[in-house]
Amino acid sequence: MLAALEGLISAQSYPVLALVGGTMLLAGFVRGFVGFGASLIIVMVLSIVYGPVVAVPIATLSGLPPMVQLLPNAIRVSERSFVLPFGLATFVAAPFGTWFLISTAPEIMKIAISVFVLLMVVMLYRGWKLPSGSGTGLLVGVGIASGLVQGSAGVGGPPAVAIALSRSGSTALQRANVIGAVAALSLCSLLPLWFHGLFTRDVVLISLLLFPLYVAGTWFGARFFSGSGHRHFRNAALVLLAVIGVATLALAVRDYLAG
Repeated sequence: MLAALEGLISAQSYPVLALVGGTMLLAGFVRGFVGFGASLIIVMVLSIVYGPVVAVPIATLSGLPPMVQLLPNAIRVSERSFVLPFGLATFVAAPFGTWFLISTAPEIMKIAISVFVLLMVVMLYRGWKLPSGSGTGLLVGVGIASGLVQGSAGVGGPPAVAIALSRSGSTALQRANVIGAVAALSLCSLLPLWFHGLFTRDVVLISLLLFPLYVAGTWFGARFFSGSGHRHFRNAALVLLAVIGVATLALAVRDYLAG
């Protein structure tokens, strides 16, 4: 195992290793602070180094320890009435994402979900909140949509985050709901990736090598939130949502026009 790790490390230049390591620290900090967005950062950078087929499972595996790191506090603070309906719907819907991947161009789904997220960012910035009567049915619907998009296009997180931010409550409560929703999406991705044989030896070894940096960044991000960061949580989450929405939309339009 050590020999294999040494081979993987020696195959990359020092600037590339520094880029990958810095990416994991940044992604961990973002995950610990706002609760989402880390996978997109990891996949965008590691896709350049290793390719997307390797980058996506690395982001999933290396994100498991930070998920365990954040979940205990999130479970105590989050609304079970939000996380449970969303999470269960996500697990039911995610396997059907493969069917959508086969029958529908994933770029179309990415464009649609990006437009939805950007509209939600505008509405949330203007102070919109979900009506008090909105209940389980809406959360199940969002969970199904997020699970389908996660299974077919890998971008199921932003709509869940947008809905979490639209609910009334403290920043700690909103962040805990986001962490719970993102954890559900991460877990529902494991089986499809395993089924398609993407958890190769190199993927597992690289994930083992990188997850300590991810965990360290997550710790710093969570500490920042617990200190002064909670005052900036909502604005930071909206900015990150907007960046993800614009980046996903631009890449999806490019891929659609190229196809």
